[in-house]
Amino acid sequence: MALREELLKPIWHAFSALEVGTTECVSKSQLKVLSHNLCTLLNVPHDPVALEEHFGDNDLGPVSNQGYMPYLNKFILDKVQEGFNKVEFNRMCWTLCARKHLPNSPLCISDDSAFKVWTIFNYLSEEKYPLVIVPEEIEYLLKKLTEAMGGGWQQALFEDYKVALDKKQNGLSVWELIELIGRGQFSKGMDHATVSMAINEVFNELILDILKQGYLLKKGHKRKNWNERWFVLKPNIVTYYCSEDLKDKKGEIILDQNCCVESLPDKDGRKCLFVVKCLERSYEISASDKKKKQEWIQAIQTVVNLHKFQLPPPHKEARQKRRALRKKLLAEQEEMEKKMKELQLANETKQQELEVMRKELREAAAQAMEEERKRQETQVQLQDRFQTEMERELLIRRQMEAQVAQKSNELQQNLIRVRELEEMYQKLQEALDDEKQARQEEENARLHQAQLLEEEAAKRAVLEKLHKEQEVAIKMTEAEKKELEQIHEVKEKALQEAMQQLEQLEKERILALEQYQQVSKNLEEAACKTRSWKDKVLQHEGLMRLIQPGSKNPGHVTNWGPASFTQGELQQREKSWQEKRSPSTD
Repeated sequence: MALREELLKPIWHAFSALEVGTTECVSKSQLKVLSHNLCTLLNVPHDPVALEEHFGDNDLGPVSNQGYMPYLNKFILDKVQEGFNKVEFNRMCWTLCARKHLPNSPLCISDDSAFKVWTIFNYLSEEKYPLVIVPEEIEYLLKKLTEAMGGGWQQALFEDYKVALDKKQNGLSVWELIELIGRGQFSKGMDHATVSMAINEVFNELILDILKQGYLLKKGHKRKNWNERWFVLKPNIVTYYCSEDLKDKKGEIILDQNCCVESLPDKDGRKCLFVVKCLERSYEISASDKKKKQEWIQAIQTVVNLHKFQLPPPHKEARQKRRALRKKLLAEQEEMEKKMKELQLANETKQQELEVMRKELREAAAQAMEEERKRQETQVQLQDRFQTEMERELLIRRQMEAQVAQKSNELQQNLIRVRELEEMYQKLQEALDDEKQARQEEENARLHQAQLLEEEAAKRAVLEKLHKEQEVAIKMTEAEKKELEQIHEVKEKALQEAMQQLEQLEKERILALEQYQQVSKNLEEAACKTRSWKDKVLQHEGLMRLIQPGSKNPGHVTNWGPASFTQGELQQREKSWQEKRSPSTD
C-alpha cells in the first residue's frame, strides 16, 4: 500500500497535466502514451495489442480520471514490484507536468533542483488530492535545507510566513513550494551552487534513502591493498563505487541484524580504522579523520539497530511521527471544538432557562397586578349589581308579560295554519283522484293499441301466406299457366283488399297513438299538479305525508310503435303470433 501511494502522487501530477479536449476529458491517445511509459519505467510487462483493445474506439475505455483509475490499478499498479528506477519514473512524470505548471518567473535553482524539490514534495505531502504540503512539513524541509547549507534557522521569519500562509490556505501546492525555494526567501546570502547542493543532499536522504555518503579507503580482500572508494550507506546496504558519479560499482556490503561495526587501532601506517563484520566476511575501512570515522561508525550501527528492532529509516520514522502528531493535534482540536460547542450549547441552554425564569417572574408580577385590578373591579361591580337588582326584576316582569302576549298571538296563527292545511289536504286528494283517472284512461288506450297490433300481425301473416302461394303458382307448368293467372288475379284482388285493410289499420293505429299521447300529456299535467301540491305541503312544515302511486312496470317499444306492454304480455303475444304463423309456413 505504501508503494502504491508513493507511485500515485507522481502519476496524479502527470495525469493532471494532460491536455483536456472539448468534452472536458483526456484523449485516449494521451492515456495510451502515459500507460505505455508507466509500464516501461515500472518494469511491468504489457501487451500492446491488449492496450489498443482497451483503448479502442468501440470501447467505453478510461477517458476520465474516474475511468482511468480502475485501469491503472488493475493493469499497472497491481503488477509493480520493487527494483524499478524510482528516479527515472519520477523524472518522466516531472517532464509531463513541469512544462505546463513550472513558474515563468526566473528562479535561483536549476531545473534539476526543481525536479528534486518536486519529488520531495510528493514524499512529504498529505495523501489527499489535490496534493498540498502542510506548514509543519514546509518548516521541516526548510530546516533540512538550512542545515545542509550550513546556515542558521530563522524561526521568526518562518512564523511570519506561516501566519500569512494560514490566512490564505492550509498548505502549498508543489509549484508554490518550488517558487518559494526558488525565490531564495529562506536562503538569502547563499549562492546557487550551495542551494543546489543542499537540495541534492536532502533529496538523497529523503528520496534515495541515502543515510550517509563520502570517500573512504577500503582494504582489498585478496591483494590486501588500500583503494579509495565512494561509499553510499542505505538502510539495508553499503555500496561503494570508484567515484561519486556512481557509474562504476565495485561492490556492496549487505547489512542485517547479524552485522556489527567496531573501531580498530592504527596499524600499518593507517589511521582512523574501523571494521564492518558480517557473517561471511569482514571489511576494513579507513576514514580521513576521527570525526568522519565516528560518523560512519554511528551511521552503520544505526542501520544495524534498525534491522535488529525492525524500525524504519530515521527520516521515514520522523515523517510517521509528524503525521501521527498532526493527527493527534487534529483530533484534540476537534475534541476541543466539540467541547466548546457543548459548552456553548450548555451556556445557551442556561441563558434560555434564565430568560424563561425572567419571563415567568414578569408574568407572575403582571398576574398579581391583574388580580388586584380584578378585585377592585369586582367590588365596583358588586356595588353596581345591588343598585341595578330592582331595575332588573322590573324589566323581567315586563318581558314576561310581553312573552305571554306573543304566545297568544302564535296560538291564533297556528289555528289558522291548521285550517289552511285541511283545505290543502282536500285539494291534494282531488289531484290524486285526477291522476288515477288519467292512469285508467292510459291503460284503456294501451289495451286498444295492443288489439290493433294483434290484428295487424294477423293481416301480416295472411299477406305472407298469399305471397308464398303466389311464388308456388309461378313455378307451375305452362299448361296450368292460364288457370294460375286467373287464380293469381283473384288473389291479387284479395291482396289489394288486404293492403287496403292494412292501411286502414295503420290509420287506426296512428289515431290510437295520438290518443295515447294526449292521455300521457294529461297524466303529466296531473303529476305536475301532484308535485305542486306536494311542495306546498312540504312548505307547511310537512304536517301531511303524500300518498303516491305504486311502482309501474317499464314500458317497451316494439317494431310497430311505442306501447306500454309488460314483459309477460309481450312474451305471450309473441308466442301467439308464432303459433298462428307456423301453420301457414307448413
